[in-house]
Amino acid sequence: MNFLKLKSLQVTNFRNLNNDIVHFNSGINCIFGNNGNGKTNLLEAIYYVCLKKSFRKNTSFQQIVSVDSGKPEILISSAFESQNEILTALTGKITSKENQWYQDNKALKSKPKIPVVFINPFDSFSFHTIPAFRRSWVDQNLSLVSEEYKSALSKYNNVLKQRNALLSKKPHKFLEQIKVLDDQMALYSKILIDLRLHFISDLKIYCKETFKIIFDESHDLELKLESKFIDATQDKIKEYFDQNREKDVIIGHTSYGIHRDDYVFLFDGFNSFEFCSLGQQKMSYLSLIFAYIELFRYKFNSYPIVLIDDVSGELDSRRWNNLINYLEAKDFQVIITTANENFKVELEKISNSKKLYIEDGFLK
Repeated sequence: MNFLKLKSLQVTNFRNLNNDIVHFNSGINCIFGNNGNGKTNLLEAIYYVCLKKSFRKNTSFQQIVSVDSGKPEILISSAFESQNEILTALTGKITSKENQWYQDNKALKSKPKIPVVFINPFDSFSFHTIPAFRRSWVDQNLSLVSEEYKSALSKYNNVLKQRNALLSKKPHKFLEQIKVLDDQMALYSKILIDLRLHFISDLKIYCKETFKIIFDESHDLELKLESKFIDATQDKIKEYFDQNREKDVIIGHTSYGIHRDDYVFLFDGFNSFEFCSLGQQKMSYLSLIFAYIELFRYKFNSYPIVLIDDVSGELDSRRWNNLINYLEAKDFQVIITTANENFKVELEKISNSKKLYIEDGFLK
């Protein structure tokens, strides 16, 4: 995994952003500007060069290419610095048909991924109300810290896709094929369940600590897995698929598997969605994200790049200062935006931080 910090970025035809070269420092970078001027678009461009996708769901090329582009392509040029202070150039050309990426002018066959975490307080609502969002959050972030999980999840999804295709089309002797696939389903299910439980156990250690540091309150926060297969052996999971095979044949798809597992976020032992205010839900979600960042550092002795999109609306002045002190004490590169004048004043006081001002896509 590449542990890098962004030194510079230039994009052409990416949403409303101008193609000037933007320089960043290795610590705190503050981006100021009124709403609608391109702050979030800049974070999206950084996220895109790191993970080769947008943090916005179901975003197509037509949505990110500038409406004023003379040519239907996006050009990205960036420079990253390693822990050993070695510079790496990463460039890309994105079209509706293909993406081409180059590292130090050499074509890349696979998409290089640079660890990055995007923090948007509005995602708290989706996290608390949409099971698919919770599953995706765990799958994406756990895959980033565990190659074993990433590999097993990919294999599980491939087997699930084959199984559903057989259940839907019902070709000759498909039941024999499904029985073979069910052995694999049970194997990967057991691996993934165990890794998920270990992941959320690790997160719990950091959640309480980050909540206390940023929000000046002590609460027990815990992400709890809900699954039919907790504590089940591989044989028991296989037995479940055997017992439900007839039902799956009738409905034409897999009725249940770990891809339908869910998570409950507990606040002092209570379901945070049912018992917490919206403010407490947002604070809990932010604590979960920062807990994940700390867990990442523990596992790799390095931080991901952290993108924070205007959390000022969730924090009073005391908690703004707590967050700023927290960021200053850490060694990760953070790029934070705000349109809040009071929060802007506090951010501008941070020593050795980079200040950027954006207006109509132009950075000053």
